[in-house]
Amino acid sequence: MDNKISNPSIYDTIIRLLILLLIIVWCLMIMLPFVHIMMWSLILGLAIFPLHKALTQKLGGKPKLASFLIIFSILLIVILPTVFMILSLIDEIKELKTSYSDGTLTIPPPTEKVKEWPLIGESLYSLWESASVNLKQVIIQYKDQIINVGRKIASGILGALGGIVQIIASLIIAGILLVVGGVGDSIRKFFRKLAGERGNEFAEITLKTIGNVVKGVIGVALILGILHGILFTLAGIPYAGIWTLMVFVLAILQIPAVIVTLPIIIYMFAVKEPMPATVWTVLLVVAGLSDNFLKPILLGKGAPVPMLIIFIGVVGGFIFSGFIGLFTGAIVMSIGYKLFVGWLNTNNEDQKELPH
Repeated sequence: MDNKISNPSIYDTIIRLLILLLIIVWCLMIMLPFVHIMMWSLILGLAIFPLHKALTQKLGGKPKLASFLIIFSILLIVILPTVFMILSLIDEIKELKTSYSDGTLTIPPPTEKVKEWPLIGESLYSLWESASVNLKQVIIQYKDQIINVGRKIASGILGALGGIVQIIASLIIAGILLVVGGVGDSIRKFFRKLAGERGNEFAEITLKTIGNVVKGVIGVALILGILHGILFTLAGIPYAGIWTLMVFVLAILQIPAVIVTLPIIIYMFAVKEPMPATVWTVLLVVAGLSDNFLKPILLGKGAPVPMLIIFIGVVGGFIFSGFIGLFTGAIVMSIGYKLFVGWLNTNNEDQKELPH
């Protein structure tokens, strides 16, 4: 009798579990196209939460107004200049293509000083002079390399535009999450389910890491990009939008901006008088070194995680999910690293508490 009763119970349990698994997988498949936006919304919501809480108190307990003011300010200060920069970048590339098609695209000839530069002087002077005399011939000679670079630039611009749309949508969703409230409490409940008694500690690590990465990595990269963009524009550097975007991406990758500024400095000394070229060089060097004091100010006590972890997160995130992965990759890897280190330390502390 017991076997007859238990067997249907086992089958019934298996069928229920399969149906539950099917529903979960189905839900995940439906959510998959929106997972990056949802994750970025949660990250932004957690990063903005302390500011939202303080502003709500100052406004007399009006979370909706506080959320609107914060999101509107971010869109006005950050998103709009970024959109204008990318639109300017697109216009510059169109202008470059039109000038080439019309045969009006020219490169100024190099000065004799270029020959005196160590290592690369002679070869650079020869290539530069050939381009200034017959640009089309040089382009035909390096056609394959130019096409590959052009495709990557076009792909990067399209990815950046898509990323901006995702960030705008994520900001709006983050604002709604802040109005609804309970974001921080939900995170703590989630970690308590996963980690038990240490759940609150892991939740605090997550919240602090998100804030640090958003300020110390993304914030610093944005400031560096804006500073360099202003200097490129004022110095009259051709296609300043392209170089600005490259500085921003390199700053996210934790790579020095000198990779971009050094060729520009060489260009300025070749086409400008020594005095103005020197002044702009000093300003660019100061702008490039500004992250040395910006990071301590925005991060507080150093970087939240080793730079290698951030670099892996940024590159892997970009490969995995495009432009938006530059941000989410660094944050997710940082959170994962912090949780892993916390887990290791938890085991060590537990062993210390054991009686000898």
